[in-house]
Amino acid sequence: MKILREFKEFSMRGNVVDMAVGIIIGAAFGAITNSLVTDILSPPLGLITGNVDLNNLFVVLREGATAAPYKTLAEAKAAGAVTLNYGAFINRIISFFLVALAMFFLIRYINKLKAALESPADETTGVEPPPVPTTKQCPHCLSTIPIKASKCPYCTSELEKDDKP
Repeated sequence: MKILREFKEFSMRGNVVDMAVGIIIGAAFGAITNSLVTDILSPPLGLITGNVDLNNLFVVLREGATAAPYKTLAEAKAAGAVTLNYGAFINRIISFFLVALAMFFLIRYINKLKAALESPADETTGVEPPPVPTTKQCPHCLSTIPIKASKCPYCTSELEKDDKP
């Protein structure tokens, strides 16, 4: 029972749940990226390279029941041939770089939002204004006192309006 309780505590932690949500969204994002590569980018790339479908780029390592040559990867697999599918690998590399690029821009945007929320900058220049001081030092005893004080609470000196913080 103790193990089940510990597992429940572990699995219900905030960051574990967040990680699970991230993995699920990542899988969905991976499917979208895979479709982008396979359905959108590969056909024009195939036209540029002379109607070459990246998914059908392969090398036969061992022939199957029927002799080579095989026109498509599906035909080679149906014959039982052992193939090295470098075209599918190229598609996966393109997918990886697209996901990495999308994640870079997403995290970059999130970091900009986070920075803007933490320290609001001047909208025209992007430079933050200096903080407004709330305290100053007494010129007589060097104690820290409120900026609006007209008399030092420590040394009881009268402060002039010209005394700078």
